[in-house]
Amino acid sequence: MRQVDLSPDAARALDGPPWLKARREEAASRLAAASLPTGEEEIWRYGRVGDLDLTAFVPAPASRHAGSMPTLPPPAQALVDRIGDRSGFAVTENGTVVQAHLGDEGERGGARLKAASGQGAAPELWGAIACQFEEGDATDALDDLAAAFVRDGTVLSVPRGVEIKHPVVIVNLIATAGERENVAAFPRTVVSVGDGASVSVVELFVSGDGPVLAMPVVELSLGDGARLSYSAVQQLGPRTWQLGRSFAAAGRDATLKCFTASLGAEYARARMDSRLAGQGGSAELLAVYLGDDHQVHDFRTLQEHAAARTTSDLVFKGAVGGSARSVYSGLIRMRHGARGANAFQTNRNLVLSDGAHADSVPNLDIQENDVRCSHASAVGPIDPEQRFYLQSRGVPREAAERLILLGYFEELLERVDRPVRDHVVASIRGRVHAITGSDAAT
Repeated sequence: MRQVDLSPDAARALDGPPWLKARREEAASRLAAASLPTGEEEIWRYGRVGDLDLTAFVPAPASRHAGSMPTLPPPAQALVDRIGDRSGFAVTENGTVVQAHLGDEGERGGARLKAASGQGAAPELWGAIACQFEEGDATDALDDLAAAFVRDGTVLSVPRGVEIKHPVVIVNLIATAGERENVAAFPRTVVSVGDGASVSVVELFVSGDGPVLAMPVVELSLGDGARLSYSAVQQLGPRTWQLGRSFAAAGRDATLKCFTASLGAEYARARMDSRLAGQGGSAELLAVYLGDDHQVHDFRTLQEHAAARTTSDLVFKGAVGGSARSVYSGLIRMRHGARGANAFQTNRNLVLSDGAHADSVPNLDIQENDVRCSHASAVGPIDPEQRFYLQSRGVPREAAERLILLGYFEELLERVDRPVRDHVVASIRGRVHAITGSDAAT
């Protein structure tokens, strides 16, 4: 297997508009001078970065379906069917946008859904959010790797005052055809919502059964008074490594609702940074994750309050069975000037077998007075009293555990938009029989 070529010349050789090629070259130059991160660094602690072998992967080739519609795998088709009416639809294959169109409703208002490599993609939006987090949260070599080898990206821009009625759906396919295994793909999504505008975005990540490295980057920008609901569903294949990074920044009185479902992959890492930069802004950050076999779900979050009277509420709930692991490390940061801000952080984990394990590490960084912060963390097995209650009424043990597990997720999923919620519930329901069983932790 060829070693990944991380040189500036390799990045320069990729196709794309001049502005994107220039940014690739800058990132590749930084990468050439950097070392890969290690588990000794706090942001990678408890993770599996030491197991990453970049020599096992080659950069994904350009898509064979440019301008046409590839066949959607069952998880993607199921989600698209559940959503029904949509205002926009984009499909990427191995990081290349093969289809992107917006309905008449969005086009009339001046909204745009484009490939970054195409005309009118607004390169000024690319990286505009990520750069806000560089102070004190410097990127590492893997961030530069993603920036150096990105081929394309999906860019959605909604201008001031425009309201998009139905969801915009983005499907990211990675090595789903089987013959493209051992590839590294770098999908990127940029969403910019102007002052007073409103939109809902649903994004799905799917890969085949072979070994794959997926390094998605998502940037979400909300202007003053903007509203954005963003849902990401990760159903990658059982031998996929995901090293994901997302950034969100919200202006004055903006409202962000961000939901993540992490269901697939061998190792699924998601680093999520959010910044409330304008007074009165709010962020609701939700996630569910379910692991079995040897899966690892690894979450790192930043809730940064940089303005007064802002509010963030984070709730992450997961369950692991078999030999699976979960990692959660979250930081609430109250910057100077965040007077009157409120931040809440909750992480709860069910451990369903003796071989499973969960780490949960909440953190606070308070630089301002007159703020309110709280965090809660819990790791434990299924409540034996709940199980006994059901068993005493004739419910078999395994069925009781399945009911408890589904109910455990239900409270959080009630806060998620209905089509996405139904899709996630169906996906979880299809796996709980294998995850729960007689070896569940007691």
